[in-house]
Amino acid sequence: MKKQLSKSSVLYFTNNFPYKSIKTSTKTYTVTLGIGGNIGNVKQRFDKLFLALQNDCRFHIIKTSPLLKNPPFGYLEQNDFLNGLIVLKTNLSPMPFLRQMQRYENRFGRLRSFKDAPRTLDIDIIFVSQKSEKLKMRSEKLTIPHLDWENRKSVTIPLSYL
Repeated sequence: MKKQLSKSSVLYFTNNFPYKSIKTSTKTYTVTLGIGGNIGNVKQRFDKLFLALQNDCRFHIIKTSPLLKNPPFGYLEQNDFLNGLIVLKTNLSPMPFLRQMQRYENRFGRLRSFKDAPRTLDIDIIFVSQKSEKLKMRSEKLTIPHLDWENRKSVTIPLSYL
């Protein structure tokens, strides 16, 4: 099913997006991931990522947003993006978690050619919390919360559905 939000943005509702788990988790960290892509069959790739994360005992998917099709920003000469959010729980602290997400990006064909380039799969760590405390960190490799998240429709619109 799809829902037109504006002339340039559309929400898609699929089997796994949105999703809400009926199970609880005792894992330490709650992580909100932003996922995006605009090369190939992105919906299918997101479903495969969802299943890979669901089958990985290090993670417990709590919920997902619907998928948002929206125009690119930065480098504009490319196809529209499909974006969504995944909230999951894990015992991996932020840096090991980042490395694992980069492995998933590579597994799904991510190439890093230039900033804002077209991509098969982009996984961004938007928020991390431990218990009910939101974590903040800033390093060369990772900034939490994700830099400028509040100004990105690819985050704010799906977030409103969580």
